[in-house]
Amino acid sequence: MLVGPPGSGKSTVGRVLGRRLSVPFTDVDTEIEARVGTTIAEMFTSQGEEAFRAVEREVVAELLGTDCGVLALGGGSVLAESTRALLAAHRVVYLQVGLADGIRRTGMSTARPLLAGVNPRATFRALLEARAPLYESVATVQIDTVKRSANQVAAAVLAALGLDADAAPAPEPRPGDPDDEITPSDDAALPDPVFGRPGS
Repeated sequence: MLVGPPGSGKSTVGRVLGRRLSVPFTDVDTEIEARVGTTIAEMFTSQGEEAFRAVEREVVAELLGTDCGVLALGGGSVLAESTRALLAAHRVVYLQVGLADGIRRTGMSTARPLLAGVNPRATFRALLEARAPLYESVATVQIDTVKRSANQVAAAVLAALGLDADAAPAPEPRPGDPDDEITPSDDAALPDPVFGRPGS
């Protein structure tokens, strides 16, 4: 199970891990959108965060009760005490990301309604500070994603969990493969703030 804030690479790393371990990969956010028939951003706007969290808790609980392979939880899934309790029975990887990298990777996308607004940097910083203890509380291992490609992060996850022997060999690095692209330094220049209506 992969947890972490927006921009930590849960979906990308999860797909790599699924391939390496020859198991299914499921993204909770994608599963929610398929079930409700709309995007998460649209659900936030039309129904509110509380309604979204209720669906999220239900979907996570259902998936954790199955042999779901590699599962990437939404960034806010750990806010629910019931979800944290369920995660105690699983191996959980906390993918860590710094403030600058997290903002850069998300690009303050409107697909991430909690990061939209007039001060996305402050919003992301507050989100990291509030959720980091929750991620740590459910984590079996913690993996730093800064200056690592998705393939490198996946390799670190497998090593930390002792699954190297069970995984397919790592692919040779290929020019142009996004899974082999190293993330920039965490102290690189940040983008300018994006202004707009929250949740727009």
